Amino acid sequence: MRVETKKILDPDVEVLATCVRVPVFVGHSEAVVAEFVEPVDLERAREALRESEGVVLLDQREDGGYVTPLESVGEDATYVSRLRVDPSVPHGLAFWCVADNLRKGAALNAVQIAETMIALDLLPRHA
Repeated sequence: MRVETKKILDPDVEVLATCVRVPVFVGHSEAVVAEFVEPVDLERAREALRESEGVVLLDQREDGGYVTPLESVGEDATYVSRLRVDPSVPHGLAFWCVADNLRKGAALNAVQIAETMIALDLLPRHA
């Protein structure tokens, strides 16, 4: 997870991850803490997530106010919940996210990348 994150985002991004295999058929779940250079405004973070394509923010402070891996099965979206400021690090934001790894983590990502490349005319043309 650490190597892949650095490869995708930036080699200088620091990542601490603990990966645990659990007996589920489908789904990835992550408890994420992100530290930013500047203070994080919780409402701006919520708005950014709401506007992000492929992300569904379900952040209710009540029982069942978050999505479980089982509930994400068969869905294309990545679900984010339990969004809060993390006081344990400067400018921290913590959240829970889940996704169907067979859809979002594999096949769908490849299709979406190809569609974006076509839309941006990034593929070479053959005569």
